[in-house]
Amino acid sequence: MAVTIEQVASLTGGTIRPGKQETSEANPVNVELTSFTHDSRQVASGGLFACVTGESFDGHAFARQAIEAGAAALLVDHQLAGPVEQGVPQILVPDVRTTLGPLADLIYGRPSDSLISIGVTGTSGKTTIVHLLESVLSSLGVLTESIGTLTGARTTPEAPELQATIADMVKRGVQALAMEVSSHALTMGRVAGTRFDISIFTNLGHDHLDFHLTMEAYLEAKATLFDTALTKVSVLNRDDEAGQQIARTTNTRVLTYGLADAEDLKIDGPTSTFVWRGHPVRLNLAGEYNVMNALAVATAVEALGHDQQQIAQALSAVNAPAGRFEVIASERSFHLAVDYAHKPEALGAALRAARQIAGTNRVIVVFGCGGDRDRGKRPLMGKIAGENADVVVVTSDNPRSESPDQIIKEIVGGLQTSTGVTLVVESDRLQAISAAIDLANDGDFVLIAGKGHETYQEINGERRDFDDRLIALELLEASQ
Repeated sequence: MAVTIEQVASLTGGTIRPGKQETSEANPVNVELTSFTHDSRQVASGGLFACVTGESFDGHAFARQAIEAGAAALLVDHQLAGPVEQGVPQILVPDVRTTLGPLADLIYGRPSDSLISIGVTGTSGKTTIVHLLESVLSSLGVLTESIGTLTGARTTPEAPELQATIADMVKRGVQALAMEVSSHALTMGRVAGTRFDISIFTNLGHDHLDFHLTMEAYLEAKATLFDTALTKVSVLNRDDEAGQQIARTTNTRVLTYGLADAEDLKIDGPTSTFVWRGHPVRLNLAGEYNVMNALAVATAVEALGHDQQQIAQALSAVNAPAGRFEVIASERSFHLAVDYAHKPEALGAALRAARQIAGTNRVIVVFGCGGDRDRGKRPLMGKIAGENADVVVVTSDNPRSESPDQIIKEIVGGLQTSTGVTLVVESDRLQAISAAIDLANDGDFVLIAGKGHETYQEINGERRDFDDRLIALELLEASQ
């Protein structure tokens, strides 16, 4: 990082309000900054601290803390009196957040230009597609790494962290990046300044309406990725109405994929076989939705110039990512899988995959809904569970600050029209999983949905150790 306070002001169109001169430095605005962050806890001596106004906190309130940690300058969108008296210059811009992406990109040397970058957005499938991209490209000899749900606290990091991470990848010789791009990230400008060689759209379903408020706004946020400012080539799901809409409006080069691309498709338990571009694929992932994920990956990798047969072979060698329809092996005579499905469409897809494996036997599902999030999806998920499962065990997910019983009540409300379904209500998640296992007979399929790879439950602001996979395994071993 070799940029001065003066250069930052020039890059952002900001104005400098110098601090009180307390050093012998003749022109402190020409001193090179050593780091760039929006997190006051990560400020290093000589760094630039960006005062971002967020959903819950205003970074301007942490200016003094940043200065005490050694910040050499502040990026602000309203002037602060105290820091000036402390001798720290402020770079005043109209809006800090919209400045972060392009500034971070320039500060870290435009790192996304130095590797192949693939962005993935959509309601469901992002994590699996990113995992498959990393696996397939790596098997094709391309050193690939990923950013997403399984790699950090946020699906898509804030711009300074993101660009620093990409720059580090470039420094280490990484050749390709597969990255989840959330609708929050697009709305909040976290990927501004990043240039994607290819961006993939999976689907649009009911989620995040607590943030976007309407499905139209949600789609609009997703669609911003498919603009030439961010993306060169768009790979779009033509079987999804939103994918079709993006195809009509994007000004990028468009490639599409759909289930029809999987010829002679056969789903046999937890695997699928099909022919893609004349080449056989045996996919070690369950359900049609994972076939669609694989087709998205194949289309994107083909667009990078790789051989079709090698792509098909690479897809046949991949396994599911952690917590994505992850089968828990045991000596019991029924099937059990843990899946991250926490949205209506994702839950429906996972249950349909479970039904394909169970056949005429029963599907038993355990799930809840997160607190302090989109309440509208709770009855929808209850309805979908009732339509696709024989036994529905409604329990707690991450209730956060909400009452688990109230969340469960809203889920159960959507089940009221379902007939012939056995309903079990158990707010204790461990006991709910135990109940589902106790109810399972030979050939049944138990699906534990909602948390997937997560290893905690968040209750009243406290994160408690809880891993569906470990809990299920312990209960299965105890019941053998």
